[in-house]
Amino acid sequence: VQLQASGGGLVQAGGSLRLSCAASGFAFSVYSMGWFRQAPGKEREFVASIGSSGGSADYADSVKGRVTISRDNARNTVYLQMNSLKADDTGIYYCARRIWITRTYDYWGQGTEVTVSS
Repeated sequence: VQLQASGGGLVQAGGSLRLSCAASGFAFSVYSMGWFRQAPGKEREFVASIGSSGGSADYADSVKGRVTISRDNARNTVYLQMNSLKADDTGIYYCARRIWITRTYDYWGQGTEVTVSS
């Protein structure tokens, strides 16, 4: 199993970024996926998740209305579109694979860094 996150970078507050996570080594289309982030000096936190078919999504309150998670099962890729970025969105963003039965995450990507300047 491999999860390769990309798309991070430096952006001004109010700007947008689109993160991508390319998956390989497993049947991507049958797994829910999630995005998490870890800010400097803080614990990793949940950002968003999406069901296997893309029909359901869940978001952390801190990003609702600003972030959209989506997926392309033909490309084995999950995306995180982030708009109206704030300094508090700064951190390393990780994608992860979710185990349906336990609702826990078993594989994690290496992360992509997002820095929002205020």
